[in-house]
Amino acid sequence: MVKGIGSWLVKHSKVRPDRLALIYNERRFTYTEFNDRVNRLSNAFLSIGVRKGDRVNALLFNTNEMVEAMFACAKIGAIFVPINFRLSTDEVLYIVNDSRAYHFIYDARMKPLVDELRTKESCLLEYIHVGNNPGEDDSVYEDLIANASNEELDFDIRLEDVHMMMYTSGTTGKPKGAMLTHGNTQWNAINSIHSTPFDNSDITLSVAPLFHIGGMSVFTTPLLYKGGTVILDDTFDPTRLLQKINDERITCLFLVPVMWQALTSVPNFNSYDISSLRFAVSGGAPCPITVLEFFQERDIPFYEGFGLTETAPFVCILDKENTIRKNGSVGKEPIHTNVRIVDPFDRDVPPGKVGELIVNGPNVMAGYWNKPEATKEAIKNGWFYTGDLAKFDEEGFIYIVDRKKDMIITGGENVYPIEIEQVLYRHPNISEAAVLGYPDDQWGESIKAVIALKDSSQSLSVRDVEAFLDGKIAKFKIPKRVEVVDALPRNATGKILKIVLRQKV
Repeated sequence: MVKGIGSWLVKHSKVRPDRLALIYNERRFTYTEFNDRVNRLSNAFLSIGVRKGDRVNALLFNTNEMVEAMFACAKIGAIFVPINFRLSTDEVLYIVNDSRAYHFIYDARMKPLVDELRTKESCLLEYIHVGNNPGEDDSVYEDLIANASNEELDFDIRLEDVHMMMYTSGTTGKPKGAMLTHGNTQWNAINSIHSTPFDNSDITLSVAPLFHIGGMSVFTTPLLYKGGTVILDDTFDPTRLLQKINDERITCLFLVPVMWQALTSVPNFNSYDISSLRFAVSGGAPCPITVLEFFQERDIPFYEGFGLTETAPFVCILDKENTIRKNGSVGKEPIHTNVRIVDPFDRDVPPGKVGELIVNGPNVMAGYWNKPEATKEAIKNGWFYTGDLAKFDEEGFIYIVDRKKDMIITGGENVYPIEIEQVLYRHPNISEAAVLGYPDDQWGESIKAVIALKDSSQSLSVRDVEAFLDGKIAKFKIPKRVEVVDALPRNATGKILKIVLRQKV
């Protein structure tokens, strides 16, 4: 009997064999067809030497091959390692060598990078090519599937076995491989289904990158657990996305805030029929309040979630009933996850006080790959220390104040950039905003705002910003410097790279 998350496909192929599981462009796979391809790929992996516990690197886009490869690894106990396709060759090489992988699946569109990768020293033994024009010695993905048996495999796999390793974004240093188990992914799916109105008739569009935990496990894996339909798109274009909602009658959608913001900027937004959309979720970074208000005005139930790669990712979510009343909160924890907010001595802080958010539950990772010290620092007595500063209100709703490392101390006062950023987003000519500290001999740190404008022909000075913020936040929180840029640097998941901005302070 198939165990682990691979069992989902086996069950659905029996219970709802003709239900569409995956759609990518013109390719449409029922659960029976999806499971058949995964079985063939699992057997092909075994034939080329992939064994239980081996890491399999994947430089792929949001295509059916990405999801098939993840489940194929799961069925034989191998560990799937999706890699950010926007990384440089040296950054990809770091993950290849750190994960100690022997097998590397890549999309034809990444061939120039992969050809350069071949010239570097690594332990890779096999390249598997997806698409046309493979390398001379490469295995071809579709040939592997065509020539392999579709026999169902029965490996001894337990929920505590690692099935996927996702590398953290590395915004503060070298990426670390977060080891996610079958249980992590399954319990995350259960938490998601308990906290949002999922149904097996739902259809989602997965356009946030699947190499990121948000793209892979906010809707994609939970909906496949539930038996719904996942439409994959490897290109984010706001107009095209609205058209897909219109045409495919998409019912639920996860995007990161920068994507939601782009949707609100489509000039003819109201000409698309998005009435099929039953609910929407934002996560990955704080969502500008103006974006939340935009969708609330259009009667689209909007949930704001918070999670991390290390928690697979679900930590808490603000439900639609409280979106307006508790705007700015990320809600409460799901049924199978526990959270605390603690001071530096691990004592629970009272409501209204800021502390570090820590998480406990079956969705917390097994640890960081080959980094026992980092694991020991992050997980203590079963609790994962997120590095995020947060507070409870009197009703138990959680507010993420900021990253611990992003807090600014000016004149002895703690200042949380997110509070200032949310107010800046209300300025009619500010499209992006990031607030950070810089050294100040008198105050220890002073505050700087880096902004991008909606209309660059209308300048915005420090005095303009001061005038706009006056009366909205305390005077000591008002930035003393303002820098206008064309766009803020972001990583592939939409998070603003403050480490880059600090280098220019």
